[in-house]
Amino acid sequence: MRHKKRRLAIICLGILAALSLASFVCHRIFCTAAAPILPRDWPEIEADGVLNIVTEYNLVDYYVSGDSIAGIQYKLCKYVEKRSGLKVNIFLENSLTTCIQKLEDNTYDVIALNIPVTNEGKKVLAFTLPITYNKQVLIQRKPSGPKDLPLIRNQIELGRKTIFVPKNSPCILRLQNLSEEIAEPVYIKEVDEYTQEQILYLVAYREIDYAVVDKKIALKNKVLFPEIDMDTDISFTQLQAWAVRKDSPALLDSLNRWLAACPFLN
Repeated sequence: MRHKKRRLAIICLGILAALSLASFVCHRIFCTAAAPILPRDWPEIEADGVLNIVTEYNLVDYYVSGDSIAGIQYKLCKYVEKRSGLKVNIFLENSLTTCIQKLEDNTYDVIALNIPVTNEGKKVLAFTLPITYNKQVLIQRKPSGPKDLPLIRNQIELGRKTIFVPKNSPCILRLQNLSEEIAEPVYIKEVDEYTQEQILYLVAYREIDYAVVDKKIALKNKVLFPEIDMDTDISFTQLQAWAVRKDSPALLDSLNRWLAACPFLN
C-alpha cells in the first residue's frame, strides 16, 4: 500500500511539474508574440546616445585602405556622428533583405546604402534626400577567344539570358519590366550570400556570364578586372538615398538637415 501511495504521489508531482512548465512556456510564448516593437525615433535614439547604421563592404561604400577605413558611406557616417553628437555604430551586411528586417526590429536605425528611390521601395521604407545619382549596368566579359560569348549591346538581346543579382536587389523590378518590354523571358537568379561586388567577381572568374550592378561599383573595379565590360546600361539614371523606418519621421528630418548641409555632397 505504501509503495502504491508513494508511486501515486510521484506521478502527481510529475504531472504538476509538467503543467507548471507548460504554463510557463505558454506564458512566455504568448507574451513574446504579443509584445509590440516599440517605436525608435529621434527622441529614443537621442536618449540612448547611439545611432546604429548599416552599410555594405565594397570599394565604394566602406572598405579598408592600408591601416584605415575609407568609402563614401563611412565618410558620411562619421559626418553624421559629428553633426548629431551621437555615437554612430557602423554594421556591415551583405543582404538588403536582412538590412530591412533588422531595421524593422530596431537593430538598425539607418540603412546607409545607395538604394534607388522607387514607388515600390516607398511602400516599406522612408528615404532621405538623394545621396547620389547612379544607374544599373550589365556586367559581362570582353571576348578574348572564338568560344567566348559576344558582347550584349542591345537590351533586346537579354531575352532568355540568365542574369545574376543579389537577393531582393532593387534592379529586379527593372529586369522584370525589361522582360515585358522585349516580350521575352529574362531569367533572374537571386544570390543571397553575395554582394554586388562579389557577383561581379564571379563574372570575372568565369563562374557566371552576366550580372547587374551599380555603375559606380563597376567603375571602381574596372582597374582590377580589365576583362570586364560594363558599357551596357540596364536602367536610366536613378536617385539613390539612405533609408529609415516609416515610423521614424523625426530621425528622417534630422538626417535630411545634416545631409543637405554636407559639404562633400553638394
